[in-house]
Amino acid sequence: MTAFSSRRAWMVKEWIIFALCVGVGGHLAFAVILHAPDMWPLSTLWKAGLLSAASLYVAVQLIRSLWWVVRACPPYPSQDETR
Repeated sequence: MTAFSSRRAWMVKEWIIFALCVGVGGHLAFAVILHAPDMWPLSTLWKAGLLSAASLYVAVQLIRSLWWVVRACPPYPSQDETR
């Protein structure tokens, strides 16, 4: 795999994650507004959608970062290494 194709694969992966977060965030905002229309006017749908999508994207990226940190840590030392 060349450097160009690995970078392209990384960008495609990030775009998919972003698109999923925007879609789920928009659906969450729409569900909240539909289930409580007296508390959330329809005119605030775009603000709620963007806010929930951005919050979800940040949460997903934090979880991914923590996963990479935890995954990079070596496992517990074996009995042979402690002697």
